[in-house]
Amino acid sequence: MKPIIVVLAAGMGSRYGGLKQMDKIGKNGEVLLDYSVFDAKRAGFGKAVFIVRRDIESDFRKFVLCRIDGNFPCELAFQEMDSLIPPDALSKSKEANRSKPWGTAHALLCARNLIDAPFTVINADDFYGREAFNAMGSFLAGGPNQGAIVPYHLENTLSPKGTVTRGVCEINNGCLASVEELTAITRERDGKIYNTGPDGAKRCLPDAAPVSMNFWGFPPAVFNDLQRYFDDFLAVSAGQPKAECYLPMAANWLIKNGLLSIRSLETDSPWFGVTYKEDRETAINRIAEFTTAGVYPETLWN
Repeated sequence: MKPIIVVLAAGMGSRYGGLKQMDKIGKNGEVLLDYSVFDAKRAGFGKAVFIVRRDIESDFRKFVLCRIDGNFPCELAFQEMDSLIPPDALSKSKEANRSKPWGTAHALLCARNLIDAPFTVINADDFYGREAFNAMGSFLAGGPNQGAIVPYHLENTLSPKGTVTRGVCEINNGCLASVEELTAITRERDGKIYNTGPDGAKRCLPDAAPVSMNFWGFPPAVFNDLQRYFDDFLAVSAGQPKAECYLPMAANWLIKNGLLSIRSLETDSPWFGVTYKEDRETAINRIAEFTTAGVYPETLWN
C-alpha cells in the first residue's frame, strides 16, 4: 500500500494569535500544509489524514480541503480534550479545569482507525521541502519495521520573534539515539543559542544540533506501544491542566525501551514555519521564491 501523510492541524495557535494552519501563504489562498501535501503526492504517498478539532471542521473544509479534495484522497480525524480519555482520567482533568487536548502523541492516536499503512506525521504550520518528502516516501515505500525522522539543524529553525520548542536529537550510526523536548529556545544577544529551563537555568546548544520538527515516519504497528505510552502519561498527568504528551517524547520512550529503531534521513531540505504572526511574511516570500524557481506551479491544485 502507498504510504499515508498525517497532518497535525488541531493546534490552537496561541503564540501565533490565530489558526495558523489556515492562514494564507500562496497566491491562490494556499496554506503551508498545501505544499506539504503536494510534495507528498509527488513523492508517492497515497492519501492524507488531517487531524483537526470539531470547532474548526467547517472552516477547514471551506478554506483548505476545497482545494485538495478531488486532487488527492483526504480524510479527517478529530482531536478533542475527551477523545480516547478514560472516565477516571477525564474526571481528574475536568476537576483541574483543563480545556485543551493532550498534545501531538494524543492527536496521532485520534487518527489510528484511518491509518493502515506506513505513514509520516507532520505539523500543519511547517514547510519541510520536497527533498524531505522524497526521502521519507522512499523509506516508507519499503514497508519498514523501523521508524524514521528527518532532522533539521537547530540554527535554521529559530524565530527572531521569540522562543521555540524543539526536540533536540542525538544521532548515532544513522539512527536516533535520543530526543529531548526543550520548550524555550532562542538565540540571545551574545549570538549563541540557549534553552531556558523551567527553573530559569540556561543551557547553550550548538547551532548545528539536529532537531525534530515533527517529521516522523512510522509503521502502523507503532500504535499499540504509543497507546501504552499515552496511558502511562495520563496516569501521571490527568490532573494537570496544561500537561502535553509530545510525540518526540513518545519516540524517545520507544527507543529507550527497545520497541522501535528510528532511522535518521539526512537531506538538504529547507525548513521554515509560522510560530509567530511575524513569521508569516517570511513564509510568503519563501514560497514565492520557490514558485518563481519552478519548484511549485502557480496553482497547486486544479
